[in-house]
Amino acid sequence: MTDEVRIALAQINPHVGAVRDNLARLRAARAEAARQGADLVVAPEFSIAGYPPEDLVLKPAFVSACEQALGELAADTATGPAMIAGGPWRHEGRLHNAAFLLEGGRVAAARAKHELPNYGVFDEKRLFAPGPLPEPVDFRGLKLGLMVCEDWWFEPVSRRLCHAGADLLLAINASPFEVDKQKARVELARKRVAECGLPFAFCGQVGGQDELVFEGASFVLDAAGKLVVQLPFFAESVAMTEWRRQDGRLSCAGGPLSPDPGRLGGIYQAMMLGLADYVNKNGFPGVILGLSGGIDSALSAAVAVDALGPGRVRAFMMPSPYTSRDSLEDAAACAARLGIGCDTLSITPAMEAFGAILSPVFAGRGADITEENVQSRARGLILMAISNKLGAMLLTTGNKSEMSVGYATLYGDMCGGYSVLKDIYKTTVFELARWRNENLPARALGPEGAVMPERVITKAPSAELRPNQTDQDSLPPYAVLDAILEGLVEGERGADALVAEGFDRATVLRVWRMLDRAEYKRRQAPPGVKITPRAFGRDRRYPLTNGFTRLVS
Repeated sequence: MTDEVRIALAQINPHVGAVRDNLARLRAARAEAARQGADLVVAPEFSIAGYPPEDLVLKPAFVSACEQALGELAADTATGPAMIAGGPWRHEGRLHNAAFLLEGGRVAAARAKHELPNYGVFDEKRLFAPGPLPEPVDFRGLKLGLMVCEDWWFEPVSRRLCHAGADLLLAINASPFEVDKQKARVELARKRVAECGLPFAFCGQVGGQDELVFEGASFVLDAAGKLVVQLPFFAESVAMTEWRRQDGRLSCAGGPLSPDPGRLGGIYQAMMLGLADYVNKNGFPGVILGLSGGIDSALSAAVAVDALGPGRVRAFMMPSPYTSRDSLEDAAACAARLGIGCDTLSITPAMEAFGAILSPVFAGRGADITEENVQSRARGLILMAISNKLGAMLLTTGNKSEMSVGYATLYGDMCGGYSVLKDIYKTTVFELARWRNENLPARALGPEGAVMPERVITKAPSAELRPNQTDQDSLPPYAVLDAILEGLVEGERGADALVAEGFDRATVLRVWRMLDRAEYKRRQAPPGVKITPRAFGRDRRYPLTNGFTRLVS
């Protein structure tokens, strides 16, 4: 029976569908773990294929490519450390999400995921068949209680492994980031430890995949539930953990304890990583964005520079007759502080041209929101033309408050390939702007110090599409609006419940109706980083044609 074992946790950043690249990344992680003296290397869930694979796993050719790569990785283990990795498994006519023990040059064991998530962003029940309650995996005299992500969220799986004699609960994961998710993970892992009296090791994926971000932060709890190892947040890492059997029980000698970045630091780094991986994995040379002098575009530019570096970000100011001098000065100051190029392109000629084109149709009708939307769409057209010509992706800059209530112009300021603020309420935008001015995030490529002028943060938000316009002409104060939206979106609460919490009924109903009416816009919005438990998109799917709010008064 093994009394000592060295297990390396390898939180890597796979690329969905890039099977050969993922194989190379797994091999590199295994080589680093071997250099550190590992006996076993543990990689995240579905790491050979990347997660979430969505309907790629319905293609037999893709599954075959994963199987071939897994076989090559298994052959590598004829010498050196064994490895645990995840991927698709065709077994007895069914397709599983599985964990594999690769040892001695072969696939020594496989365990199919038992609990298949089918909520929020997860859709596994339409892709995979569930496996049976698992038995421990034998590894050099140790019994490893191997679980695949969702399995350890439910007591029956860990209980079965415990009763079957497991020495260690070991979970491989692709669990996406959301605010305070890591705290919830650790607390749930403590519950599993308390139930079984066994130590617990979690190996998580890191990286961005479309709208999801995975923060890594792999960890180990000892049999008393104490956090003894935690790998970095939002960065790849291969870290050694040393285990010894004492008095018949396995214990971890400890390892690195990387700090938690905190709520705002975590959100900011999630936005950075989500954007960087979306741009880099899709092969864009960089990004462009419109810089208005407002806080949303300023924060978006800061995230882009921190994620990609100033040389891959270019800004454009597009003033109209309604653009204030303060806005022009603030946009220029923001670009200068971030070290990015910033061109000025007036949209006045476009406004005049559209006015002339449309005048026969609009004759006899006064100016209204139509003319405001023309301005926004002129800017969108210009930015999309630049994106087409230069090849850089257009970054849209709208926030979750605006997208919730439709305070955005379809084919105008909604143009773009990605939105880092899509799941960020306006009140949090202000918090993040102040946080970034006072902090340089880990691995940021941008400058230190206050990258956004104070006036950008303190002045009243405005679209500047008509004289003396402010957002609060059309919307409730953001503190009120965001609180109501969080109740309606994240909390799924009804009007009566929110009124009972102290909100004005008329305001609640107005916001609810705006939220429902804007669904058609959100269906056409670009992807963006998931931050909250209920991000628009795969997390929250409502019908476009929806009469439910008519029943509430």
